[in-house]
Amino acid sequence: MLGLNNKDTSLFLVIIVLTILAPVLLNPFPTESTLAQFNAGYPDLMQKFVVFGIFAIGFNILFGLTGYLSFGHAAFLGVGSYSAVWIYKLFTYNVIPALILAVIVSGIFAVLIGYVSLRRSGIYFSILTLAFAQMSFALAYSVLSNPKFNLTNGETGLQIYANDLQLFHREGLPDFPHLFGLSMVSTYKLGVGPWEFQLNVAYYFCAIMMILAFYFAIRLFRSPFGMMLRAIKSNQQRLNYTGLNSRPYMLAAFVVSGMYAGLAGGLLAVTDPLAGAERMQWTASGEVVLMTILGGTGTLIGPVLGAGFIKYFENIFSKINDQVLHQWFTFLPDGIEDVLVAIVHPFIGKGWHLTLGILFMLVVIFLPGGLVEGGQRIARLLRRLSNRDKAADATNVSAE
Repeated sequence: MLGLNNKDTSLFLVIIVLTILAPVLLNPFPTESTLAQFNAGYPDLMQKFVVFGIFAIGFNILFGLTGYLSFGHAAFLGVGSYSAVWIYKLFTYNVIPALILAVIVSGIFAVLIGYVSLRRSGIYFSILTLAFAQMSFALAYSVLSNPKFNLTNGETGLQIYANDLQLFHREGLPDFPHLFGLSMVSTYKLGVGPWEFQLNVAYYFCAIMMILAFYFAIRLFRSPFGMMLRAIKSNQQRLNYTGLNSRPYMLAAFVVSGMYAGLAGGLLAVTDPLAGAERMQWTASGEVVLMTILGGTGTLIGPVLGAGFIKYFENIFSKINDQVLHQWFTFLPDGIEDVLVAIVHPFIGKGWHLTLGILFMLVVIFLPGGLVEGGQRIARLLRRLSNRDKAADATNVSAE
């Protein structure tokens, strides 16, 4: 199917089904239930799942296939956002031209940074990419916000206003990012008994982009180009001794990865037409590294799982406060309840990073292959148990 083998086709179909049904699957608890705070099926969060999933998929093409660790990929995320918002301000709110420009500009920017950074490898490459990202952040935050040529609007961020130029905007079209007149903020609320599911246009648009990005990643992983990137990761020096110049392949991988990041940045501007310098900070680059490692470096679905895991913690787990904890432990005597709340308090709310750090440490130690390896271990265990039961049944039948 679509040029994929049976295994990849099955994985691709699973991604499509899960993505389409996400508004339902991520709202398992009734709206009025006390557990509804753990539901993740609302548009803002679902959009982050798929957008940062694209970001992580692109980063994995570079890091997972070649082993080159970039600490500067947030620069391309920010460039993509700024490019998209400038399309909104100057020409049209249609999201297609905005995304095209975001991908193109991010690709050009990646060529410039990659050409310099790939002259070094290992930690020196990582430091160079980090330096470029921080320079980009400084440019966006201050230098390019100069009143004479204000391209980024500094710490306030680049926004859309009613008096923007909008050369191709027509009456009757939404004054917000749209897809040929279909507003991105449109949401249909589906009530089913005590549940309420939100079907948002922006989410499904971003979801389609992620599905396409995932499909392209599969084809790239299985292509001769992907095999060459794996050879670079395995032993780049030995590959060079064969007479092959690995640098063009590395630069191509870097550019493709940067274009994925630019697409994610453009999609962030689709869901929220604002571009700020904070998207280019080193913390954003570090976040995508965590997503990829946590999900499973070099795997296809791992980065998507890692992105969803971290964004869930960031948006759901971080909202748990002492009041919620007291509700959980209200059945206990007051003294024990207060002690338990005091013990759990440092790990929730603003301290959610501590919990994430502990989980990340445990994954690195016990599951080097990330969440994907954990799933594979569980699947192997279930197969062994199933085979054992079948063997026992066969033995009983033969004994009879």
